[in-house]
Amino acid sequence: FASTAAPLVLSAADDGAGIIDTHQHLWDLKKFKLPWLTKGSLLNRDYLPTDYAVAIKGLGIVKSVYLEVDVTPEQHDAEADSIAELCASGKTPTSAAVIGGRPASETFAKYAKRFRDHKSIRGVRRVLHVAETPSGHCLDKAFVAGVRLLGELGLHFEFCVRHGDLPDCIKLADECPGTRFVLDHLGNPDLKKHDQWKKDLAELAKRKNVMACKVSGIVVSAEPLKWTAADLAPVVNHTLDTFGPDRVMFGSDWPVCLLTATIAKWLGALQEIVKERKAADNRKLFHDNAARIYRV
Repeated sequence: FASTAAPLVLSAADDGAGIIDTHQHLWDLKKFKLPWLTKGSLLNRDYLPTDYAVAIKGLGIVKSVYLEVDVTPEQHDAEADSIAELCASGKTPTSAAVIGGRPASETFAKYAKRFRDHKSIRGVRRVLHVAETPSGHCLDKAFVAGVRLLGELGLHFEFCVRHGDLPDCIKLADECPGTRFVLDHLGNPDLKKHDQWKKDLAELAKRKNVMACKVSGIVVSAEPLKWTAADLAPVVNHTLDTFGPDRVMFGSDWPVCLLTATIAKWLGALQEIVKERKAADNRKLFHDNAARIYRV
């Protein structure tokens, strides 16, 4: 996981605030079951805080936000408790978390209410780009009710969807005006065919309760070993221009990013893409927006 890259900077005007990584995963397979992992995969092993510390060495990342890792539903409470303990310890960069949950579940209300006014839990995510969540799943009556409850509890919902399901995100945001949303991974666009994604992303960005889009995850869609910053630039730039400087945040998607890139390589590519943008806007992308939205 070690990086030999030179330390990255936020901008020419960086005042030393550092970078906040809004999309960090961690898992200990001795404690948690991740059914989506496949035998022989690079990801089918433990990824612990100590591994993350090595991966970010010298990169200027000062804080991180944990994102749930799609454990089996019966382990949601244990995952939430474990990450809350890590955040409270102050021993690692992990300072806040978005936990897993099933908004359509009959037990969701009891589960979610545990985290009202929580010191480190900021939101809930249900991965929606998997086979068991077909298009339209998030528009089921029970799902909508669960997401509305999150707004009442002061928690947000994070979208992690197929790019073709962005219209569902638009509808859900409209159905839940009192709930705030964050879109993960730019909405997972296809790097080569993204005309419809552009239109759908722009429509989603019109929703004021969609408070941010993460510039994360997209490197995993690139061709391993051959991709360049230029391959990612069109979708990254469209996202930055569509959501504006106050509603975008950097995320590493570590360790999933390792399928195509180290954190250092991904960060370097993103900074190459944004190097001509305003220093103040880049500081928002890499630090300020995350600090405000995740309260870290």
